[in-house]
Amino acid sequence: MRSGLEDRIGRFATIWGRAIFPVTATSLTRVEFEQHLIPLARTLAEALHARPFDAGVAQRVGAELVAVHCTDPEALAGTLGVVESYLVLYCGPDGVGVEGTEEYRSRCARLQHGIAAGFARALRERTLKEQEAIARSALTARIDAQQALHASEERFKAVFEGAAVGIGIADLEGNILEVNDALLQMFGGMHGHMRGRNVSEWGHPDDAPHVWRMYGELVRGERESYRVEKPYYRHDGTVLWTNLTVSLLRDAEGVPQYQLALMEDTTERRLLNLRLRYEATHDALTGLPNRTLFFERLEKALSGSGGSRFGLCYLDLDGFKAVNDSLGHSAGDRLLVEVADRLQSCATGPGEVVARLGGDEFVALTTGSDTEEKVTELAVRILSALSVPIRIEGRELSVRGSIGIVEGPARERTAAEVLRSADITMYRAKAAGGNRFEFADAEADARAITRHGLTNALPAALERGEFFIEYQPLVHLHDGSVHGAEALVRWSHPQYGVLGPDRFIPLAERTGLIVPLGRWVLEEAVRQARNWQRQHGGSALRINVNLSPTQLHHPGLVADTVAVLENSGLAPGALCLEVTESALIGADDELLEPLRRLAALGVDIALDDFGTGYSNLANLRRLPVSVLKLDRSFTKGMQQQPANPVDVKIVEGIVALAHSLELAVTVEGVETGAQAAQLRDLGCDTAQGWYYARPGAPDRIHTLSLSDAVPTPS
Repeated sequence: MRSGLEDRIGRFATIWGRAIFPVTATSLTRVEFEQHLIPLARTLAEALHARPFDAGVAQRVGAELVAVHCTDPEALAGTLGVVESYLVLYCGPDGVGVEGTEEYRSRCARLQHGIAAGFARALRERTLKEQEAIARSALTARIDAQQALHASEERFKAVFEGAAVGIGIADLEGNILEVNDALLQMFGGMHGHMRGRNVSEWGHPDDAPHVWRMYGELVRGERESYRVEKPYYRHDGTVLWTNLTVSLLRDAEGVPQYQLALMEDTTERRLLNLRLRYEATHDALTGLPNRTLFFERLEKALSGSGGSRFGLCYLDLDGFKAVNDSLGHSAGDRLLVEVADRLQSCATGPGEVVARLGGDEFVALTTGSDTEEKVTELAVRILSALSVPIRIEGRELSVRGSIGIVEGPARERTAAEVLRSADITMYRAKAAGGNRFEFADAEADARAITRHGLTNALPAALERGEFFIEYQPLVHLHDGSVHGAEALVRWSHPQYGVLGPDRFIPLAERTGLIVPLGRWVLEEAVRQARNWQRQHGGSALRINVNLSPTQLHHPGLVADTVAVLENSGLAPGALCLEVTESALIGADDELLEPLRRLAALGVDIALDDFGTGYSNLANLRRLPVSVLKLDRSFTKGMQQQPANPVDVKIVEGIVALAHSLELAVTVEGVETGAQAAQLRDLGCDTAQGWYYARPGAPDRIHTLSLSDAVPTPS
């Protein structure tokens, strides 16, 4: 296998050598030159397969080409062409799919960039060394000429005429006295166009402000030399970019006499750098500015002067994943390109720019003094442009998007803060149904950031023991005795204080932490129930523990519950697991099977929040429940006097139905004695609520005085 790869590397090196040998100044034969390329080809092949991938090694390949005198621009172009066409073909993996090939093509492109960058850097360093050598030679020639009556004039002339870099000599007034052939070629080959002109005529709008300041210092004798990157106009109007070094030449007494300019043509290298810069700041698929360039534009807008404002639209396509899953990534890419084109057509005003952040997320920015109205109009145009179906592979796809808008004055927020706010707002628009835009709201942002912070802190909070349980008594309605208690988990957050389950249980559900958290609650509640049993003569209080929908689907539910009961020594009949009605709507036998197994072991199953899920009452016959817990919305209707007759009839019917099915009825949210009395008269079995006790520490359960809580007979 290895020898096969070496053979392919050799063939690749042969193709490479044939492409660039004709433009390479070397004393090697073609065969020797191809042998020299084999280690470089092997380096590229190894980089193509390396994990992690590192395109930096390709820079060494580019530098090595310069080291063996492959300095002609055609040698670089030939090398890049061979790498693009043959590297993956000869040195890539066998038997990969389309996605794998695309990955290696992408790696190949980045290796090309590395080769070009290394080639350019090595060529520049070599040229600078030549410049310095020439400058030293020129200076030596000048000194020798002064000291030895110009004995080395012929040597200086040879250096001057044969140098590969442009050389020009001018007097201190800037009049050009002499130029060499290399400099003439840079400027188009017209000797008369240059000789006799003044250097002051060679200004360019892109000159840095300090260029002419340093020039003035040099001709006044205040500076010996300077080096800058400077553009010039050729006689045909095209631009020549150079690395320019200007030195002051003095006579034997040290008086300034001439100025010597050395020029390296960097136009091609600059164009290559511009190309690489474009590829680094633009999205390869859509051609839009990418996240890097957009951040630069946004930071510039946010640093504007007083009175300037900005407006940002953060767009995420609704349902884009379904397109990728159903039609494939190729169709998804074509959809993104079409969306990008439409977005560009929407942002054509002054100060407006569109970018792709990644995936199906786009942003549009507008700036000026009236962005509040402009950003709204921009969002409307975007949604309108997306409303027209896009035809892909013979299908018309309806595209929708959710937009989060952030608008405000410059200099108040950072780019990261603006994008975070826009992202949060976009998800708020998506949660509201999508195909709409929402404006950022500081309070909503704060809530989202808090939720994010709580989500990130959840795992560590469980490890640090920041959760604790409060217990709310369950009371027999007929005599007021304590029947049991419901375990309610709380979070003692170091920053926000004690948080109720409504603040963190949904977050734990989304992150999957609800499973270990739920097991911890079960262990603690069962352990506490067993302690109560030991402390009070063996009488067992029922302990109710809530199960989340995620826990219901967890394969270890039954095994974990059995293990907890066995480890604590608590009888299964002393445990009641509460499941919300909504979690069991439409539940199939597979979902119900764990609950049936637990019920068969003696564990009670309570149907929590009953009456809020719009479920079919006939389903009660197939559910393994022994307790119905009426939602507090029914008891709330009984607070008024007289009680709401509709609520009374509903509760009466539910109680009758439950008892006919041999189910006990527990009522939540009892807050007054009148409620308790009426619920007892309706036949409810147990109740809980603030009328009896708020959730509290476990030692309050048996010390609770309930004499006033027993409803008097009607």
